[in-house]
Amino acid sequence: MQDNLPRDISADGTFVMPVRVYYEDTDAGGIVYYANYLKFAERARSEYIRTLGFDQQAELSSEDRIGFAVRHCEIDYLKPAVLDDLLTVSCKIVEYGGASALMRQEIRRGEETLVVLDVKVACLNLIKKRPVRMPASLVQKIEKYI
Repeated sequence: MQDNLPRDISADGTFVMPVRVYYEDTDAGGIVYYANYLKFAERARSEYIRTLGFDQQAELSSEDRIGFAVRHCEIDYLKPAVLDDLLTVSCKIVEYGGASALMRQEIRRGEETLVVLDVKVACLNLIKKRPVRMPASLVQKIEKYI
């Protein structure tokens, strides 16, 4: 089965994924519930990492069990999204260290920026619950866009 999600990262390192707003995403006022923007951003980060070639399923079942966890998140809510909006969620690594990366994300409706997120993720050994260096193969791919 083939999903229709984008699998390309632009020359400047930005990954963009479409998201449709469904009824379940909205609150009683008919606008997207604030916490759901975090879900949209998470999906885009997961697809971005997948596009870089990091196989999350294989990593989760490997002996080392490496994964990523949000360490810090700053969100600026600028404008609301509503039912049936077609949004784009972008993701770009703006800096990285041995065991972490800072990602800038934007949620847009057309040309309007609705939400801006700066998300720091940490690479963890999921068994030991400790930070570990990102795999060298992933770092090589990230460096192409920094």
